[in-house]
Amino acid sequence: MRARTAILCSVADQGVAALTNILVLVAAARLSTVADFARFSAVYLVFTVLLGVSGAYTGQPLVLRRGEGKAIGGACRSAVVLTVGASAALGALLAAVCLAVPGETARALTMLGLVLPVVLGQDALRYAFSTLQLPHLALGADLVRLLCVLGALSVQEYGAPPARLILVWGLSALPALVLSALLLRRSTPGASLLLRPMLRRGHLGGRFVVEFGVGNATSQLSVLGLGAVGNPLLVGALRGATTLFGPLNVLFTSATSFGPPLLGRIGEERRRVRATAGLAAVLAATAALWATVLALLPDRAGRELLGDTWPTASALLPATGSQYAAMAVGTCGLLALRMLDPRTTLSIQVVFSLTAVAFMAGGYALGGVPGAAWGLCLGSLCKAVATWTRVARLRRRGPVAEDVLSADALPSAP
Repeated sequence: MRARTAILCSVADQGVAALTNILVLVAAARLSTVADFARFSAVYLVFTVLLGVSGAYTGQPLVLRRGEGKAIGGACRSAVVLTVGASAALGALLAAVCLAVPGETARALTMLGLVLPVVLGQDALRYAFSTLQLPHLALGADLVRLLCVLGALSVQEYGAPPARLILVWGLSALPALVLSALLLRRSTPGASLLLRPMLRRGHLGGRFVVEFGVGNATSQLSVLGLGAVGNPLLVGALRGATTLFGPLNVLFTSATSFGPPLLGRIGEERRRVRATAGLAAVLAATAALWATVLALLPDRAGRELLGDTWPTASALLPATGSQYAAMAVGTCGLLALRMLDPRTTLSIQVVFSLTAVAFMAGGYALGGVPGAAWGLCLGSLCKAVATWTRVARLRRRGPVAEDVLSADALPSAP
């Protein structure tokens, strides 16, 4: 597949996956009472966290692997088998515990435990196709899933309990899972399973899980914490402004999750880094353009999007738009580091996630909600500078040993 077509398929696949998650929440909101939708949302948040952990442990190390033939095919099969097996064990434990707990939320969590291998297994297959440089197969499977989940939810009646909606949503991914599994088997003939390296100490997935936890948990909890002890308007305003930049989150996720196999087509390291820097410039310009479009929206259109939250969220657009431009540069810097030496990103994520929290709190103390937004922007800018400074140092030091990215047994983490 030509590089341009592969890039379009990867971005489109990530867009379809994101659209599926959005439409599931919309459908659940239309089918549920306010209380039931709150329960559904809580359970869906649990799934979102587990999805992120699964992608960090198996998916992201997988797309960094280099090689071809049976070796890379075996790595893809192993990642999928490990994901399905681990999610089945975790899901069974979750279902067993929640089965003994009364309440609608516990019933919904029980159903989530039952369908967890289906939904996480299907997501792992997306990473496998990206690694095999077959993103069109992932796109096709995700389109099947989108049609199936919308069809299944559309026949549900209003007032359906959250447990039923979770079960229907999860089982609707079965056709896509079966189709993807068959396509993977056909694409990796003769490949053998290599589960032991992914369970060994030093597997990159462990570091990436910590990065995921630090990067997501600190930002989410800090916003909620400031809203609890300070002005609750902070949570709604920042969440509203961030929601408007949802399409850019899709692009950023596509870059970090599915960019390495595409950039890996460029043989020379210097050219790969230059291509990543070019991608950073494109994404930063896209963020600035998107912020400009949002700033020019008529007040009526803004209220259609966010309702009464629009006035406060729109006031934060300059800060949030600048933050996303900096995030674009930082995201591509982390992508370059992942390709040069994936062991170097953990310290940056930890330090600058905490730095962003400190800047947000300081900004809120000095300037209220707008100050908090500019504090987050400053934190993202510092992270971007740090990532590209580290890239420059690694370039001078020389390339990382190939066994870090291609060997079955990864070295122990320092």
